[in-house]
Amino acid sequence: MQEFLQSIQAHFPMFEQYKYVFLLLGATLESLNMIILAGFLASIGSVAAVPAFLIALAGDFLNGYMWYLVGYLGGAKPVDKWGRKDPKSRRVVETVERYFLRYSGRAIIFTKLTWSLTIATLIMAGSFRYNFRKFSLYNFIGAIGWTCVTFFIGYVFGQGYRSFAIVNNFSLIALFLGGAIILVYGLKVILKSKFIQSLWAMERLRELGDKLRDTIDKMMS
Repeated sequence: MQEFLQSIQAHFPMFEQYKYVFLLLGATLESLNMIILAGFLASIGSVAAVPAFLIALAGDFLNGYMWYLVGYLGGAKPVDKWGRKDPKSRRVVETVERYFLRYSGRAIIFTKLTWSLTIATLIMAGSFRYNFRKFSLYNFIGAIGWTCVTFFIGYVFGQGYRSFAIVNNFSLIALFLGGAIILVYGLKVILKSKFIQSLWAMERLRELGDKLRDTIDKMMS
């Protein structure tokens, strides 16, 4: 493993010198893959585990603020540009919007924990001028959960590489790191599908409840 670390230092001296800065910037701009990478690098000894985890957590936390700011400055336009392009996307965005208006804190946490329509929800929070202190709390809770999951997956795959590799091999590194990324993206697709299905189920229950209430009101009047 020492040879691998020396190889990184030889080929990417800037990364070795400012590795924690790069991790923070990467996690802030694109938190998903960078947190996996942070866990993988921590597992193989390229970075210290605790600082790497805390930096990944800070990056994901700042990523939430970044999208909140996009919504705060741009209003609903960023979401509309993506979400109104076809009927299915429009239905999803409108459902998420109603969910956010009713359960704002829960929406922020759940979308960050499951990485399901996270960006759209965070932009909505900014466009609605959602209370900044409450947003900070829910953003932090969601960041802790998602960072723990993705960092752990990257770490486990790094341990798999260390157990499997007899000699340092960049192809094997790419294979195991790619496996971690594929797994997380697979989880993301599954969780997103289940999350959207649960939102539509809640919408149907709400509609049935409204119809039942209207029926009772008419019978009582």
